[in-house]
Amino acid sequence: MKRVRIVALREDRKRLLEHIQDSALIQIKKPDKKNKGFSKVDVASQMQVFERNVQLCETTLKILDEYAREKKGLLSSFSGRKEIDPDDIGVIASNSGKVIEICRKINDLNKKIVDNSAEQIRISTSLSQLEVWQKLDIPINTEDTKSTAVFIGSLPAEYTDKELSDTITQENSKLEFEFEIQYCENKMTCLVLFVPISQKTMAEDVLRNLGFSKPMTGTSHTPAIKAERLRKRSKELLIDSEKAENEIVALSDNREDIKVTQDYFRIRADKYSVINELDHTNHVFVIEGYIPEKDYEDLVKLCERVSTCYIEAWDADEEEAPVKLKNNRFSTPAQSILTMYAPPSHADIDPTPLLAFFFYFFFGMMFSDAGYGLLMVIAIGIILKVFKPDTQMRNNLKLFQYCGVSTFFWGLVFGSIFGDAPAVLYNYFTDSQITMAQMLPWPTLDPQKDALMLMIISIAFGLVHILVGMGCKFYICFKQKDYAAAFFDTGLWMLMLVGFAVIGVGMATTQTVLYIGAGIAIACAVGLILTQGRNKKGFGKVIGGLASLYDVTSYISDLLSYSRLLALGLTTGVMAQVFNMLATMFGKGVVGMIFMIVIMLLGHAINIGLNALGSYVHTMRLQYVEMFSKFYEGGGQEFEPFSLKSKYIKIKEDK
Repeated sequence: MKRVRIVALREDRKRLLEHIQDSALIQIKKPDKKNKGFSKVDVASQMQVFERNVQLCETTLKILDEYAREKKGLLSSFSGRKEIDPDDIGVIASNSGKVIEICRKINDLNKKIVDNSAEQIRISTSLSQLEVWQKLDIPINTEDTKSTAVFIGSLPAEYTDKELSDTITQENSKLEFEFEIQYCENKMTCLVLFVPISQKTMAEDVLRNLGFSKPMTGTSHTPAIKAERLRKRSKELLIDSEKAENEIVALSDNREDIKVTQDYFRIRADKYSVINELDHTNHVFVIEGYIPEKDYEDLVKLCERVSTCYIEAWDADEEEAPVKLKNNRFSTPAQSILTMYAPPSHADIDPTPLLAFFFYFFFGMMFSDAGYGLLMVIAIGIILKVFKPDTQMRNNLKLFQYCGVSTFFWGLVFGSIFGDAPAVLYNYFTDSQITMAQMLPWPTLDPQKDALMLMIISIAFGLVHILVGMGCKFYICFKQKDYAAAFFDTGLWMLMLVGFAVIGVGMATTQTVLYIGAGIAIACAVGLILTQGRNKKGFGKVIGGLASLYDVTSYISDLLSYSRLLALGLTTGVMAQVFNMLATMFGKGVVGMIFMIVIMLLGHAINIGLNALGSYVHTMRLQYVEMFSKFYEGGGQEFEPFSLKSKYIKIKEDK
């Protein structure tokens, strides 16, 4: 990785930054310190405008999805971004003002719908409150007259006319009153009470004691008239909202223009965020950043073609520089698995090729069905050909396609093709009793009958996997000239594990091989006792060496983890066989044939979904926990070039 500095004319800033953004060659870095004679250009206000427009477009697209959902195919998520010519950016820019106005209109229409909905809720609440007052022939907020005080409200209990009269009299026998009950139900009595104006205070005390409350909805009209007006207003709001919805639907034809406009403003916002960090004078500006060494000449050619500028480069500080991974077509799809864990630091090696091989290998062993593997390879191949997905999606699909190839071959080894579907179907139509082992012309391993053998094979593969990880640690230490750590801390453990493996082979073959393995293991144990406490003083050297042997339990635990290769492989095959058996239980009639097809399709779809996910998760675990723990530290900064971070469009490459 190189550190690069570009000094260019300020008048060429727009063109140069656009070309650099389009090329995605350089990761632009904020200057470490303020350089004398240089200043910053404040473009915060422009950035805010662009960010607001991006947010406006995004909100508008969500509104359109709510009222006029875009029709997409089942596999449309695999489609790549729309490819446009560089010249089309100018067209998008010229139309952006018009599109933003359309977005504002859609947002205003949506706001009207939301406001109308809120008002509808308020109307509904008011109508429910007025419902108990429909018999009242005077307004709810009727005021007192010169001679009479009027109380309109409710009591928290149910009363008959006599009960209410007696209750009020009991509260105050001097009170003169007349009343009319409007509603009495659900532990509530709505009434109108008239008393002489001179006794208003007396009446208020009585009603307060009875829990009297006034209606929340007041009106200068009778409740019936008010309710009618509210219902009329509700209909008007409904019509208004429907009209606004229809307008939004009509404007949904601008969806594609809104998408490309959103990307246009996102690109401009990214560019201006970079401008905000660059050093400027009245005549020049400076770009600093990191670039992979192989791309430096391309950057020089680009800059010379676009602007009059000065470029210098020097080796970057490894501790600060970002890391860019470079792998072949076989390994690249597995980079996402690596970066999901952590990008490598400069002290690490790039383990992607090893990760890719073992990931494909172990996934196939766990999923282990030739039919499922072939289905994955063909389906993903069609998707890649038809939909032409973007790079990241393409790499994810290629990852599973390679896993599908491995799954296919492991399925042939285990004699599993949609479980035992070929044998089951043959027996179903011919009334025979043939097995998959008899049908296939090559010898197979049956996970159910040869479980012990498969367990041994799984642990053997696990041993190889762990040794490869330890070999990487040995290489890193050797490269860093830490020879003691390479030979004593890693090499001896590798030899000890090999010794244990030889002991296992000797137990199954001859005592000579067993003695050889035991000799290797004992020699390594002695070496560990003598070397693992080398950094301690006095008696601590011996204690440290002896204590290090306890790590053997950790290695045994790691090896046993590879039994999941057997477990997942066995699960896939058994579930497939169960669904095949269920499918043939309904006879050979028309109904039986229909049930057979449905159960097989549904059952194998469930099996693929569950066990593909399980294989993916457990394969990652074997990489992260069992292999990476032996050598990989991570913690690096991934190379993130200044590029077009668009969501819907991409610029055609200049051939």
